[in-house]
Amino acid sequence: MKTAALATALLAKEALGNSTAAAFDFRITTPDQTLEEAVIGVKVHARELLGIKPLIELQSWGEVQKALRDSSAKLKQDIYTIINQGRPGSQRPLLRQLYSKLFNSVTRLDYAARSEDAGTVQECYDTIVESLDEIFSMI
Repeated sequence: MKTAALATALLAKEALGNSTAAAFDFRITTPDQTLEEAVIGVKVHARELLGIKPLIELQSWGEVQKALRDSSAKLKQDIYTIINQGRPGSQRPLLRQLYSKLFNSVTRLDYAARSEDAGTVQECYDTIVESLDEIFSMI
């Protein structure tokens, strides 16, 4: 029975290849990065996230979505690591609220870009900037 399960798992892995899109990313639930790496990562990935502004101004919606998804996934992991490894318990609830506010705005911006709603995109971008400023003041 174990041999059949192992063979099935190996065939599935071979069929899916090494694509990270085909596999669940456990790093968000158990980060494998240090606190120092996360702090540096937040700065880099926040800069990348804010770098979508010229794409928004050009109303290049597909490129906005692509850049948004790439930078926000990395930023999410970094902030999660900081909240859970680097902050005392008393600061965590506020950081979690800011985390939620930030990534809810990222999701809303993604949907707004898909529907080409420039007003909502700008509103969400402004909320992202505000959330990141608040997060940076705490880390």
